[in-house]
Amino acid sequence: MEKVTIYTDGACSGNPGPGGWAAILMYKGIEKEISGGEKNTTNNIMELTAAVRGLQLLKYPCEVQLYSDSAYLVNGFKQGWIYNWQRNNWKTSNKEPVKNREIWEELYNLTKIHKVEFIKVKGHSDNEYNNRCDELARAEIKKL
Repeated sequence: MEKVTIYTDGACSGNPGPGGWAAILMYKGIEKEISGGEKNTTNNIMELTAAVRGLQLLKYPCEVQLYSDSAYLVNGFKQGWIYNWQRNNWKTSNKEPVKNREIWEELYNLTKIHKVEFIKVKGHSDNEYNNRCDELARAEIKKL
């Protein structure tokens, strides 16, 4: 499997409010930046969307290191939340419907195609790629 690195970030002005997402894909020394936005969304949706959009660009199954500053996104997989939700018919431990189920399902389906390692990075710190994703996501908000 080819190895790809993806950095992602989402941002929102108000929560809910206008939001942006961004991803940087890195493969064999080549970097590709992608971004987009929504007029009325949440920060969590933008974080998940960034990961989905990055993984959707991959043309064949890859081994991916996906970096995000979103504990919501990373913990969804690293702490097994998504697997528990599926077992419990998409209900949380409090028996509430899982928020953002559709995008979680889309992301989960992409992880069945690609071998994805979710890695948490500290947001707004010294990570140049996370900072660049944040810039791109915030720029998308200004376009709305």
